[in-house]
Amino acid sequence: MISGHVLGLGCDLCDVARVRGVWERQGERFLDFTFTEAERGYCLGMRDPAPFLAARFAAKEAVAKAFGTGIGAELGWKSIEVVHDARGAPGVKLDARGEALLAARGAAGVLLTLSHTETTALAVAALVRGA
Repeated sequence: MISGHVLGLGCDLCDVARVRGVWERQGERFLDFTFTEAERGYCLGMRDPAPFLAARFAAKEAVAKAFGTGIGAELGWKSIEVVHDARGAPGVKLDARGEALLAARGAAGVLLTLSHTETTALAVAALVRGA
């Protein structure tokens, strides 16, 4: 587990119905643009994928906020991947752009927590420097 000093903090709340609506309107285009193949596989394997997609959408926003960049030129949607450790705890895997940004910020990693109900998803991310 990563621990240390917090360099950036981000939080995002996402409406599950909003994500479900975009997914219904745009289908695979939305999924391919926003989520990695592994994220899509995980979420689509659930009885109701929408809350899990919303949680990952919120996670990407929260991580981008922790970096202070938002989603855009420096950090794309698929630059941030939500992964799980052996116990099922969520974590963050960054692509090369994300790793470069992490190093530029002097951080060791990103801590992430997720929560969702049938209607709302929440993610909190912390950019941390090693102890």
